[in-house]
Amino acid sequence: MSKQPGSSTAAEPDQPEAAPEAPEQPTPAPADEAAPTPEDAGRPAYVPGAVVLALVAVGWLAAMLWSTRAAINSAAAGVTAISLSAYALPGVITAALVAGAAVALVATNPLGRTTLRFLAAVGTGLLVGLAAAVATNLTYADNATTNTIAGTTAAAAIIGGAMAGARNARVVGGLAAATLAAQVFVVLFSRVRDPLSDLFGAGDTQQSMLDAAKWVSRTESLLAGLIAGVVAFGYLTWARRRAAHRGGSALRWPAYLIAGAGPGLLLLLTEVIIRIGGRGLLDLAAALSEADQVAQTALGTSRIDNAIWVLFVGALAALVAFGRTLGPRPALDEDEPAEEATA
Repeated sequence: MSKQPGSSTAAEPDQPEAAPEAPEQPTPAPADEAAPTPEDAGRPAYVPGAVVLALVAVGWLAAMLWSTRAAINSAAAGVTAISLSAYALPGVITAALVAGAAVALVATNPLGRTTLRFLAAVGTGLLVGLAAAVATNLTYADNATTNTIAGTTAAAAIIGGAMAGARNARVVGGLAAATLAAQVFVVLFSRVRDPLSDLFGAGDTQQSMLDAAKWVSRTESLLAGLIAGVVAFGYLTWARRRAAHRGGSALRWPAYLIAGAGPGLLLLLTEVIIRIGGRGLLDLAAALSEADQVAQTALGTSRIDNAIWVLFVGALAALVAFGRTLGPRPALDEDEPAEEATA
């Protein structure tokens, strides 16, 4: 039958209607990129063990301040006290950075909003710095050296507190734990410096003593970086398991890299704080004599060299440890493409 113009035509029986397309199924996220649950959405991950970490960090800062005070008070003359203060200042500053960060982690753990966390972290670091500065001024002799130690300690605690306001606070926790472990090791290592110097060939000549001291310093930096990387990896692995129980997201390799390199970065930051806030004390110690000037220059160079070694060794150790936990990728089925082609 012919079709007339303007008339409607029925659908042809041999042309079935096209079936509606099935909606696309979302691709599941990989295991290490699991989306956070509604409970954890929009808030930084919980930092496990923050209270214990804060107690250890505050205790370490108190021990560093006490040992510095004891060394200064035991000095027979004011000139010696200035030199000892300049020598002890880096350890106090690093301890204040860690203490400010660790206490701020405790204060910000219950908070969710990032802006509020940062403000609370800075405020907590300020309180830790003020407490350390007041304790220093009350227990040390009242002079310019004491004011320098108190001021730089307070500034370091505030900077450490600000670090705890970062989005991924678990990395800050791993960084703080690794730095504490490395600093405790350095103090313990000082007891074996003399035997190691003899082992590395320190003799009666000035050159042999300098060469031996260089090898001892490199050994200390290498071992401190190794300990820092292992502790950072251990803490973040524990934090990842705790987060899995709470439904949080897993950590990727950059977190381990930053936490392992963190102690070295804090040592470099310590040097910056000393060069800015403690410049007067360093200049005063260097002006005592020509030998003191050479010693202060050598100490500054040695601290930077040590920080760089700890940074790279710690980062490498953490990454290697993390890489050993990764399993092989699942092998692709080679028969699948052939089956699809013949279908």
